[in-house]
Amino acid sequence: MNTGDFDYHLPKSLIAQSPLEPRDSSRLLTLHRQRGSWEHRRFSDLLEYLDPGDALVVNTSRVFPARIHALRESFVERIELLLLHKVEGDVWKAIGKPGRKLRPGRHLEVEGGDGGWIDVLDVDRDGIRTVKLSPGLSLERAGKLALPPYIHASLEDGERYQTIYSKDTGSVAAPTAGLHFTQGLLDSISARGVNVVQLTLHVGPDTFLPVRKDDPLEHKLQGEFFSIDEASASRINEARSRGGKVVAVGTTTVRALEQGALISQQMGSSDLLPSAGLANLYILPGHRFRMVDGMVTNFHLPRSTLIMLVSAFAGRELVLDCYREAVREKYRFYSFGDAMLIL
Repeated sequence: MNTGDFDYHLPKSLIAQSPLEPRDSSRLLTLHRQRGSWEHRRFSDLLEYLDPGDALVVNTSRVFPARIHALRESFVERIELLLLHKVEGDVWKAIGKPGRKLRPGRHLEVEGGDGGWIDVLDVDRDGIRTVKLSPGLSLERAGKLALPPYIHASLEDGERYQTIYSKDTGSVAAPTAGLHFTQGLLDSISARGVNVVQLTLHVGPDTFLPVRKDDPLEHKLQGEFFSIDEASASRINEARSRGGKVVAVGTTTVRALEQGALISQQMGSSDLLPSAGLANLYILPGHRFRMVDGMVTNFHLPRSTLIMLVSAFAGRELVLDCYREAVREKYRFYSFGDAMLIL
């Protein structure tokens, strides 16, 4: 297995720069993996593929304004930091550019932060910085939502980069598969007898950092915090016991469910137990899925851990065939793009 095995050609014109309205008007490429066939639908048609007793599992993590611009001491030199997650107190993990200006000992003055500052404490071999923020620094004032670098258009409404069910703040980037849901669609899904189940995984560098090694097994995961509470675990187990499908919304939800299933198995349970901690399960082709029967997902970057995860679920060649079909049919790609349903 080589990282290049997960490459594909994408014209830049197909990278979505803004979300569609309404949310559920995006296209939906539905892949039936056992039949090796697909069909072209709209996201609002998702309801037709869900049955009473199924569990539709969503990630309720909410994006925080993680991108901060600062100046290096008395120099008029702009620094960009992306906060990843809090270590404790005012100490955070972060990445930034230009990296050569973010050595330990650097003192940065925050733009728009009412006199706030950031000190660089340490840097590890992967370029992850440990930084200390000035006490009381308001991320709501000093920070901005960290839209992916391939999105060049401005976003007027920050809520459009949040799922409608987001509530647990902690993600650097949105769990984008969930951006397609409207309240009306969720209400219709619930009315059909489908259990909409919530869990949390805070999106961090494991989700968006590129794979730079030729051998994907040499790529290191940092781990992202996840939590599955007792009520959610019980509803998922009930769906499985009655023969219902467990359909995960997004790769983050897949990772949380499979991490929880692995922990449960290690504790001697075939059911999903409540669990919380770091999701550091690296899902590559060959992974045996324990909990997920279906997946709603967006179209992902080539050579990324996300397309590797999707390939593990549906088969690399079939997934790449679908991606080529999506390019031919001019689907919209990436965060604000169209969706896939894999059954």
